[in-house]
Amino acid sequence: MPDVRLASSQGKWILLTTVLGSSMAMLDSTVVNVALPRIGEDLDASLSALQWTVNAYMLTLAGLILLGGSLGDRYGRRKVFVTGVVWFAAASLMCGLAPTDAVLIGARALQGIGGALLTPGSLALIQASFHPDDRARAVGLWSGFGGIGAAVGPFLGGWLVDGPGWRWVFLLNVPLALICVPVALRHVPESTDSSPHGRFDVLGAVLGALALGLVTYALIEGGVTGVVVAVAGVGTAVAFVRVEKRRRDPMLPLDIFASRQFTAVNIVTLCVYAAFSGFFFLTALQLQVVAGYSALAAGTALLPSTVLMLFLSARSGALADRIGPRIPLTVGPLLCAAAMLLMLRVGEHADYLTDVLPAVLVMGAGMVTLVAPLTATVLASVSTARAGIASGINNAAARSAGLIAVAGLPLLAGMGPEAYRSATAFDAAFDRAMPICAGVLVVGSVLAFALVRRPAPGCVRPECRTHGNITTPPLEAEGHL
Repeated sequence: MPDVRLASSQGKWILLTTVLGSSMAMLDSTVVNVALPRIGEDLDASLSALQWTVNAYMLTLAGLILLGGSLGDRYGRRKVFVTGVVWFAAASLMCGLAPTDAVLIGARALQGIGGALLTPGSLALIQASFHPDDRARAVGLWSGFGGIGAAVGPFLGGWLVDGPGWRWVFLLNVPLALICVPVALRHVPESTDSSPHGRFDVLGAVLGALALGLVTYALIEGGVTGVVVAVAGVGTAVAFVRVEKRRRDPMLPLDIFASRQFTAVNIVTLCVYAAFSGFFFLTALQLQVVAGYSALAAGTALLPSTVLMLFLSARSGALADRIGPRIPLTVGPLLCAAAMLLMLRVGEHADYLTDVLPAVLVMGAGMVTLVAPLTATVLASVSTARAGIASGINNAAARSAGLIAVAGLPLLAGMGPEAYRSATAFDAAFDRAMPICAGVLVVGSVLAFALVRRPAPGCVRPECRTHGNITTPPLEAEGHL
C-alpha cells in the first residue's frame, strides 16, 4: 500500500515533479497557438503547415495516450514518466532549433509521443505513491497547480514570442525537464501494477493513430488526393475496430460502449471539444492577423476563460451532483455557442473591453458549466474498476475531436493556404468558421438533453475537481469512490 504522506519532504518533492511534468505537456497544448503567426512568418509556412504544427502533436498524443498508461503500469510508472519527460524535452529542443516547417512538424509528432508517456504517468505516480488518506488532497493540489499552469501558458507564450522569440516556447521545456528528472529519480518511488498483464496492443495503437493521421491529412490537403486518403483512413478505422474487437487485451475495450450513458457523453465530448479546439486555434490567429494584437495581448485576451475554469470548476461539479448532469451539459454548450457568435464582432482594430472580453467571459461561463459535469458523468457511467480507462478514452476522444477540427474547419470555412497572411481574407473565413463551431455545439447540447440521464447513487466521482485546461477534459486515475 502506498504510504508517502503529503506533509513529508518526499511528498512535496513528488508533488513538484508531477506538476512540472504535466505542466510541460499542458503548456505546450496552450501556448503554441499564440506563436503560430510568428512561426509562419519566420519559416515561410503555409496555413496547412501551421495546422500540422498543431496536429502532429495532437495526433501522436491522442493515438498513444492509452498505451502510455499501460506501459507505466507494466514497466514502472516512474521509469515511463521519466522517459516521457526526457523524450518530450529532446523533441522540444528539436522544435526550438527547427530550420524548416517540415522539421518542426516532425519534431512536434515526437513531442506527442513523449506527452503520451508523461501525461497519464504524472497522475499515476500520485495514486501509486501517496497514502490513501492524503491522495485526494494531493490530486487536488496537482490539478490546481496544473490549472494555474494552463492559465499562465498563453500569457507566458505571448511574452516569449514578443520577446526572445517563438523558439523559446519550445526551448522552455528543457530547463523544466532538467529540474523534473533528477527530482523524480531521487524522490519518487517506483511502482508497477502487480495484476496479470496480457500482450500490449501495439497493432491497435498503430492502426488508431494511422486512421487519425490519414483523415487529418485528407482534411488539410483536400482535393482528389484528399478524398482517396480519406477513404483509406475510414478503411483503417474499420480495421482498428475489428482488431480491438478480437483482441483479449485491447487498448480500447469496445464493450465499455455497451453503457449508453458512456457512449452518449463521449459523443457530446466529440462535439464540444471539436468546437473548442477550432475556436482557440482560429481565435489566436484572428486576434493577431486581423485585430492587430501582439502575441502577448492575444494570449492574455483569452486568460479570463481559463481563470473562470480554475476558480469555479469545483462549484460547477458540486452543482451537477445536486441537480444531475443533463441541464449543465445542455446549457453549457449553448453558452459557448453564443460566445462564438459574439466573436463575430472581433474584426480589424477590435476593442478588447467591448468586442473581445464579452465573448471570452461567456465562453468561460459555458466551459465552467459543462466540463466538470462531463467528466463526472463519464466516470459515473462505468464500474469503479474501469474509471481509469473510461477517463483515458474520454480524454483521447477530446484530443481526436480537436485534431479533426483543426484539420477540417479551415477547409469548411474556405481558408486558402495563404489566408493568414491577409487580414481581409482571414477575417472573412473566420466569420464563416464561428457559426460552424456554434452549430456543432448546438448539436452537442441537443444530444445531451436527449441522451444524458442522472447517474445512479454511489457511482464513481472525480478526484480532479479543480482544473483549468481548456483543450481537454482532466484525466482521472483508476477506480475510486
